[in-house]
Amino acid sequence: MHSQHYPVHGAGLGLRRTLMRSLPDQPANTVNFWEIAPENWLGVGGYYGKKFRELAEKFPFLCHGLSLSIGGPAPLDEAFLQRLKRFLNEHHIRCYSEHLSYCSDDGHLYDLMPIPFTEEAVHYIAQRIKRVQDMLEQRIAMENISYYAALGKKMEEIDFLNAVLQESDCDLLLDVNNIYVNSINHHYDAEAFLKQLPAERIRYIHIAGHYQEADDLIVDTHGANVIDPVWQLLDQTYQQFGVIPTLLERDSNFPPLSELLEEVNIIHSLQSKWQSQNSDHLQYGRSS
Repeated sequence: MHSQHYPVHGAGLGLRRTLMRSLPDQPANTVNFWEIAPENWLGVGGYYGKKFRELAEKFPFLCHGLSLSIGGPAPLDEAFLQRLKRFLNEHHIRCYSEHLSYCSDDGHLYDLMPIPFTEEAVHYIAQRIKRVQDMLEQRIAMENISYYAALGKKMEEIDFLNAVLQESDCDLLLDVNNIYVNSINHHYDAEAFLKQLPAERIRYIHIAGHYQEADDLIVDTHGANVIDPVWQLLDQTYQQFGVIPTLLERDSNFPPLSELLEEVNIIHSLQSKWQSQNSDHLQYGRSS
């Protein structure tokens, strides 16, 4: 996969206001790019607005939305999409992604609800994604979500995901933690799922921590450190697809920034490992 396919490179971190005041202390070049939820920053002024604008001038930024509700029954919020388009352009945002879920009907549900895995849902969502892409005048990426029940299921998750990506002609934000969480909760092979994903549609990766409720139930909280099996699945992802820009998500139970940066550095080390292996293979191929 050529690097120009990706909107950013290296390892990134989700920007939360909790982190803003400790950012001046972060070592240079540890974080290559940042991601924000645009809903939390649209129209923000004062200290936080100023700091965000300063960071956006220095670093590449991605936006990961919370409220599009792409699978919801209510019409798309086109007034919001117009505001979003101006925001993305104003701050030179490299990529906009959203969740393959729904979160609203007459009002917001404040959670990400799974869409039934059916052909009807594929067609419905694909039309809505196409409309969003037309309005924003850019491709968007949809994220594979974690889910805890599959109501009305008529397709496997991987087939549903691939059908949506194909019919809407959009990209994929690959959440490695969500694959691991779902593989435990729904008893499937995470590596087999990974191998069926379309490499050419992956724009970047999310990795995060979760909460182990029971042996067979994991809750995707983004409130803990990444565990070893998820790091191993990220390693397998790089083995399968090559090195892809990867972002650490943390939404609660924030440790000191230095601890988050240690996890960002694990991403860097895994990426370096595969970059050096790929370089060795290329050199070997040229000499033989």
